[in-house]
Amino acid sequence: MALAALADPIRLAIVRQVSQVGDWERTCASFDLPVGKASRTHHFSVLRDAGVIEQRDEGPHRLTRLRRKEFDECFPGLLDLVLNEPRWDKPIGVRSADGAERGRRRTSQHSSHSSRGGNHGR
Repeated sequence: MALAALADPIRLAIVRQVSQVGDWERTCASFDLPVGKASRTHHFSVLRDAGVIEQRDEGPHRLTRLRRKEFDECFPGLLDLVLNEPRWDKPIGVRSADGAERGRRRTSQHSSHSSRGGNHGR
């Protein structure tokens, strides 16, 4: 579950951003992410369920901390490896604000319907 959580480029961006500050310094809205509120909520939930981050409510804000010590006890060296991985400007499969998928080449699919034979008109 932890590897799957860290494999997503949005979740990886969250982990990288929260790793650069102290515990409980980042609110959910303060992360620079190319997704809407519902997607943010989903990504934070996946990271919480995997044990990568912890969140707590403080007034109207939800604060986040990286569970580095706890995570390193279960997966020694994994976070360092992930955090030090080279970064790309445009991760594969990230959707832009207009909903278009960026970074992947799409191939055209031919229709499985044939105009020959079959049950036309029935």
